[in-house]
Amino acid sequence: MRESSNPAFSSLTKTVARGQAGAHHYGQGQMGAGYGDNPYQSQVAADYRPMTVDDVVSKTGITLATIIVLAAVNFFIAVSVSTSLAMILTIVGAIGGLITVLVSTFGKKYGSAPVTLTYAAFEGLFVGGISFMFTAPIQGVAAGALIMQAVLATLGVFIGMLFVYKSGAIRVTPKFTRFMSAALIGVLVLMLGNLVLSLFGLGFPLRDGGMLSIIFSLVCIGLAAFSFLIDFDQADRLVRAGAPAQYAWGVALGLAVTLVWLYTEILRLLSYFRD
Repeated sequence: MRESSNPAFSSLTKTVARGQAGAHHYGQGQMGAGYGDNPYQSQVAADYRPMTVDDVVSKTGITLATIIVLAAVNFFIAVSVSTSLAMILTIVGAIGGLITVLVSTFGKKYGSAPVTLTYAAFEGLFVGGISFMFTAPIQGVAAGALIMQAVLATLGVFIGMLFVYKSGAIRVTPKFTRFMSAALIGVLVLMLGNLVLSLFGLGFPLRDGGMLSIIFSLVCIGLAAFSFLIDFDQADRLVRAGAPAQYAWGVALGLAVTLVWLYTEILRLLSYFRD
């Protein structure tokens, strides 16, 4: 199975790929048959049916609903209770979300509902706080309109890339995956470099709202959009590989990571034009 550039998917797909060598069929009443060296044999015994598209849809829906609820809570805190408290929660959400993804990836918590929902809760706090930060200068109805535009644009990109994947207009090949991995690493290096420059008081050249910032945001949005193709391909392969149903939580986590990144970049870009 092709490895994903999404950290939430990469280790999961490696595990399932190893499991395919020993997985020949899911005979009813013989769930253990053919899984002698399958690394997720215990999960199969506990959850005796393979993952379906419906599992992915339902678990992703629950994950996104959790993010939305916590985002609304933190945004309300920022507007009506305490901006300082909301910013603290935003930082906690950002750090907590990163740690949760690392735990899922390196701790092999691939099909853990608590891990995925914990990530969703942290990211909800982050999304709510970052939404307030980008819209604070305008406030009121205009702020709500800006957030709604970002949400609709995110959904539009998601649906559009799903259509592109299903239609086969762009195929996820090993070459495409390697290109995306290299591009994502390049963007990460640029972000870290931008952070280092800011620490030395040299500003945020990639995030100051200038032309370079706009171009960088467009690049990030493009990469996030094309990352969906790899995410969809990995989810499709997991379903066809007969991965345990509970692994749908891992798929939901991977999709949520990309969705949050896309939303924040779109909102950031819209805030540049609003300013």
